[in-house]
Amino acid sequence: MRSVFDKLDSLEKKYEELGELIADPAVIGDQARWQQYVKAHSELSEVAAVYHEYKQASAELDDIMQMLQDKLDTEMRELAELEQVELEEKKETLEQKLKILLLPKDPNDEKNVIMEIRAGTGGEEAALFAADLFRMYTRFAELKGWRTEIIDAHHTDLNGIKEITFVIEGKGAYSQLKFESGVHRVQRVPTTESGGRIHTSAATVAVLPEAEEVDVEINPNELRIDVFCSTGPGGQSVNTTQSAVRITHIPSGIVVSCQDEKSQHKNKDKAMRVLRARMLDKAQQDQQQQLASTRKSQVGSGDRSERIRTYNFPQNRVTDHRIGLTLHRLQDVLMGNVQEIVDALVTTDQAEQLQQVD
Repeated sequence: MRSVFDKLDSLEKKYEELGELIADPAVIGDQARWQQYVKAHSELSEVAAVYHEYKQASAELDDIMQMLQDKLDTEMRELAELEQVELEEKKETLEQKLKILLLPKDPNDEKNVIMEIRAGTGGEEAALFAADLFRMYTRFAELKGWRTEIIDAHHTDLNGIKEITFVIEGKGAYSQLKFESGVHRVQRVPTTESGGRIHTSAATVAVLPEAEEVDVEINPNELRIDVFCSTGPGGQSVNTTQSAVRITHIPSGIVVSCQDEKSQHKNKDKAMRVLRARMLDKAQQDQQQQLASTRKSQVGSGDRSERIRTYNFPQNRVTDHRIGLTLHRLQDVLMGNVQEIVDALVTTDQAEQLQQVD
């Protein structure tokens, strides 16, 4: 833990130095440099505050320990011992929090998210389940105060979703949703089933951090851009003008389409957002193959046998198979109340990282 405190001392010193710099008139006059320092100061603020609280609790605990070595009457000793226990627990909690704050940060955590949901095995029932997942994530975004925007969508005649791509914009969106990637399985009696039999269907979810233009360099000469008429449910034409856009990045073979807007220009802008995200994702996969974080492993094939989570309607149950978490409030989860699952996944990831550090 000594090396941890050395790092904390260094960060605290840096935090104080940055505080002095952003108050320096010479720095304030250089807005670009001032904003850079403000951002760095803000990023260190939480760890500096927790470390200050930790040192304060340690000093108070030392005082109590010193007091207990003196002769005290029974009542004073009992109060001191009670305070000792409370301070020891507080110190341990803060120490654990500091370890988590010092874990390497995912550079994508603060970014917006581009989500892709596709119906997998199960026909129309899988498409209806994909629509349920889309509603779940958009409602979760609403609860967080985030903004949602559809990029591209292909619906079925029964209001199911064959596939949909959408953006969730909000601070820390990727840090909260990055563990949602994978195959989601549903077990229920479909509305189209007359015999009352339970069917198992699946839908795939991919979560990509939205890339900024500075994150990914795209050569316009390497793009093929096609325009076509938008289509509605069942392939019915709903737009007689060629406003839909399909962009192909020729070197990588990545294809993105968007037909949500009536404006060809807006569709192109949206498609470029998805293309940048997919290219950033691909670049990061190439760099981190040892972590098995390829897009294929994120999404899977959509087969019933592959799943990260099961939504069982007859049992009112949602089970995340990666962490063994089961909740018996399925409808509540589908209404967007997934924070408990999200928090459990984040906590598990942090615990695994801490094990590697320890």
